[in-house]
Amino acid sequence: MQENYIIMDCCLQKIHYKCLYDWALFKKNNLCILCRGKNNIINQVEPSNIDEDLIKKSLLNEKASPEIISKNLAELKANKVSSNNHEKIVLGADSVIDLDGELISKPQHRKEALLILKKLNGKEHHLISSVCISKNGSMIWNYTDKAKLRMKDFSEKELEDYLAKISDSALFAYNVYQIEGEGRKLFSEITGDENTIMGLPIQQIKEYLKQIK
Repeated sequence: MQENYIIMDCCLQKIHYKCLYDWALFKKNNLCILCRGKNNIINQVEPSNIDEDLIKKSLLNEKASPEIISKNLAELKANKVSSNNHEKIVLGADSVIDLDGELISKPQHRKEALLILKKLNGKEHHLISSVCISKNGSMIWNYTDKAKLRMKDFSEKELEDYLAKISDSALFAYNVYQIEGEGRKLFSEITGDENTIMGLPIQQIKEYLKQIK
């Protein structure tokens, strides 16, 4: 197997440009490079096609916390893809927002995005990102991290104006904010690893991959 070569669940195509080398190359050739020249992780993308909404509903019925839900989704994605890729290293990931114990997932449309922003408006919440590495259908490593963000207090018009600046691809990929872009202006306080906020704690992944070379 090529050094630092992994298969990723397709949700990871949504990761911020600091983690993906070339979006056009990725879309054309189904390949991408994480932080080329810095992280040097070449990866192929393959969809897990798990029913995330059904799994979230089941876990919520069991009173699972947002952190447990994030962990479970990352593991299920990685295990599903891994079971079809013998002896390959597979990475799955998932991110959710935790607002005082309430799970908030990525919006499906712009009206829902506005509702989410109104919920977060003026409040503190946590962004939870989980990653799982699997091999032959079983988890071999996982990691979960949490960042804390406090949103400023905005009028509804200001929130609508913010959403108008965000493309559909960015909005539905990164939840309702991109911390590296316009989204940073939404917050009065950010505590935690920015890679966690962007959905992929890359340093921890790199450290683990070094161990299994």
